[in-house]
Amino acid sequence: MTAIIEACGRQYRVSAGDTLFVEKLGVEDGESVTFDKVLALFNDDGTATYGRPVVEGATVTATAVKTGKSKKIIVYKMRPKKNYRRKQGHRQPYTKVTIDAINA
Repeated sequence: MTAIIEACGRQYRVSAGDTLFVEKLGVEDGESVTFDKVLALFNDDGTATYGRPVVEGATVTATAVKTGKSKKIIVYKMRPKKNYRRKQGHRQPYTKVTIDAINA
């Protein structure tokens, strides 16, 4: 079974056993997370259920594996001939989750 869920403002296509990197959820490592915004469900026999806007009663349970920060990106601003230069680094926090089950 496969599902399309919405987590942290983005949509992900997941199935049991998948690993995702989502925005920081604010849970401890090893805790269980439930995603209840399930937009669509796809069964193995080819049938699909679409929600308006979400599928009623469907949830996806996951386990938070790790919380960390991604690689640093450099934000550099410059105005030529005006002596304006700004350099700033940014590391986006994330939570790595593993999908346990899709409950329909």
